[in-house]
Amino acid sequence: MFAEHDSTELIEMPPDASPPVKKSRRGRRARTIVLITLLVLALLAGGGLIAGGLYYRSVEGSIDRVDAFNDVPEASRPEKVADDAKNILILGSDSRDPENSTGGRSDTIILAHLPKGRGSAQLISIPRDLWVNVPKSKDGQHGGRDAKINAAFAWGGIPLTVQTVEKYTGVRIDHVSIIDFAGFQEIVDALGGVEIDVEQSFTSIHKPHRKFAKGPQTLDGAAALDYARERYAFRDGDFARMRHQQQLIKAVLDKAASGGLLTNPGRLNSFLRATADAVSVDKTMSIFDTATELRHLRSGNLTFLTSPNKGPGQKGSESVVLDDPQKAKALYDAVRRDSVQEVLNAAK
Repeated sequence: MFAEHDSTELIEMPPDASPPVKKSRRGRRARTIVLITLLVLALLAGGGLIAGGLYYRSVEGSIDRVDAFNDVPEASRPEKVADDAKNILILGSDSRDPENSTGGRSDTIILAHLPKGRGSAQLISIPRDLWVNVPKSKDGQHGGRDAKINAAFAWGGIPLTVQTVEKYTGVRIDHVSIIDFAGFQEIVDALGGVEIDVEQSFTSIHKPHRKFAKGPQTLDGAAALDYARERYAFRDGDFARMRHQQQLIKAVLDKAASGGLLTNPGRLNSFLRATADAVSVDKTMSIFDTATELRHLRSGNLTFLTSPNKGPGQKGSESVVLDDPQKAKALYDAVRRDSVQEVLNAAK
């Protein structure tokens, strides 16, 4: 985990925005979704609201940077096959989830594939309990055996997680982003709430035990976070939680693109500050360049997939998700070769 520290800095803003405000950061919250930030910044570029690129530079300078690749042995890494494509590993956890007692594992693992031309994006959710081979950690005390994929984060942080995902998928990771999902509460509130189509009525196990009615509704930040956390109310548990996290990502992007955010400098600044406070990226990732590449993407161009698996199983005393090696190989081979249609077909 990362040591916490406090810092205060000014956020630079365009002339027509509200005055600069001080922002307090609590270190690097090493916890999913910088792609949201990138896509929203891309929307801003399309909307012509960037005054001299100040918004871009503000976010670029505010987001924490992490060492993601230094401890990943180059000899163990897959070759880059499709040079024009880009693969971003998105890691997330929820530091304020009442169920989070250890804080040492990554609850969300998403491989975001950005094909050549950046006309679409495929976000592949990897179940946190997927049973895979985890390489040995740098200190040699952990790994070197099969385990749940999220154990890699506990044993060797981001570098061992990168190494584990690359070994499992055969896909070379270009960049890494980390988010504390709890930060989505502030992001959603900055947007004035989001629209979610609740798949079934349920009562959350988390206090204050909110009741969710089936059907479309507007959720504020606290309710949206509660919805995305819940798993025990659903027969398929973590798979339902993955679906709801994907719903939340899409809802945030849809709301950000609806126009109200882009025409309200004060709300826009609040959104960017909340997002930057929740997100970290690797040291080589340029927010400006990536956002520019993604300027034509909208939520309709995003496809959410789940890594092929055979569902729940048992390994000794552990409840796990069992790999489907044949289907997984077909999917990740297609990702590596940047064959989008094959990616979509393999995930069916």
